[in-house]
Parts: sequence; structure tokens; C-alpha cells
Amino acid sequence: MTSAAPHLREPVADRAQVHELQTRIRQMQATKLESRTLQTHPALSPLLPGGALKAGAAYAVRGSTTLLMAMLAGPSAAGAWCGVVGMPDFGAEAAGRFGIDLERLVLVPHPGDDWLTVTAAVVDVLSVVVVAPPSRARDGDIARLSARLRQRETTLIVAGDWPQVEATLTVARSGWDGLGAGNGYLSSRRVTVESVPRGGSGPRRTAELWLPAPDEQFLAEQFLAEQFLAERSGGSGSGGSGGSRVSTASGPTRLEAVG
Repeated sequence: MTSAAPHLREPVADRAQVHELQTRIRQMQATKLESRTLQTHPALSPLLPGGALKAGAAYAVRGSTTLLMAMLAGPSAAGAWCGVVGMPDFGAEAAGRFGIDLERLVLVPHPGDDWLTVTAAVVDVLSVVVVAPPSRARDGDIARLSARLRQRETTLIVAGDWPQVEATLTVARSGWDGLGAGNGYLSSRRVTVESVPRGGSGPRRTAELWLPAPDEQFLAEQFLAEQFLAERSGGSGSGGSGGSRVSTASGPTRLEAVG
């Protein structure tokens, strides 16, 4: 007695469908070696795994809107379109002073209850997206958004906690400068930033930054490097006028700009 061959109720997918499925799988399983990086401010590079923001990855930032702006400044100065979702207090004027191109900045201050849907739509068209979740998202929704990030090669920066991030940056300590003995005004803020890599494994990284510097500027990597080389060749030292610099003295990295 011979057994009958199994009957397929659905037609076998053609080669085009198989190829499309394989392409989608490769996009979702992209390795770190294949990941594209975005231009990142040099003061933040020591805090990030690999020394730069990765396309298709997510990061979390705690305790500082200015630090969020700092993470946007490098990609924005390089020409990337950026977006901010769910942050009505995000100051566009301050962002512009820190080097973010306002002509390439999309603000969605009040996304409402559909904030995750709005974020996913923005991810489809922009290179870097900042979001402040008003509530915790479901695991399935997070997984779908993560897949979309990898597919679109968009970088997500979350204000607050978020699972499966490349790194979580936290402002551990903060102090303002500028006040004298009963006079003056707050002109600059020095912060200590701690970075914890994915899953909490690996060494924690720490850096001290000026957010903002006395002139309230946050400048891109290329300009800082050019000014530093010009300052060294001119022998002006820290007292030179104009330009910007990254401190090369031993100890924590400082983000500084002098006008």
C-alpha cells in the first residue's frame, strides 16, 4: 500500500517572493560589522560603543535635554534630517546654538496616545529620531520598531529607559558656573556622563563635559579639529581668541567652545 503525496493547499512562493523574504531577513539580522555609523561629536565618542552613533540602533539618555541635543548635533551638522517626538519643551533656539540645523529638524511636540505610531512614521523618513515616551510600550511594538530602525537605518535616541539599546547615557552629576560672590549669572554647566553598554555588560565609561560651554555653543567634530590644529600651529594656547577646542590635557574630556 502506497501513501499518497501530501497535498499543498497554498501555491509555492515564486523566486521573487523568496528573494524578497531573504532580503528582509538579511536586513533584520545585520551584523555590527555591516552597520553604518553617523558623524558624532568628538566629546561623545568615548562614551559610545565603537566611538560613534550606529545607524539602525537605539540609545537611551537620562537626565538631560542638552545631552540629547549634543547627540543630535553631529549628525545634523553632517546633513542628516533629525526629528524630535513628544518633547514640547525642546528648545529650537537652544538647539540652533548647539549646532543643530533647524532647517533639517522636524518637531512633533504633541503626538498624543499614538506616539509610537507617529514615531514609526517619522523613522521611515528621517535619519535620527529622538522620542520621549509618555508610557511604556508593549514588547511586540518595541520589536517591530526595532526591525524598522534596522530596515531604514535610522538611529533612535530615547529620553528615558528603553530595552535593547546600544548604550544608556546618564548625567550622574551636574554643576553650574558663573556666579561670583553675590553677583554674576549662570553661564556654563559641567556634567559627568556615565555610559552603560547593551545589557549592562562590559565596562562603564565616564566623561566630563561642558553642557553648555560659556558661549552656549555645541560644535561639530570637523570644525573643532580644524580649530584645534590652528591653535596649536599658532601657539596661542588656551588664551587665544576665536575658534573652538577640545582639551588634550590628561583627565576627562571637556566639550568647550570659545567665541
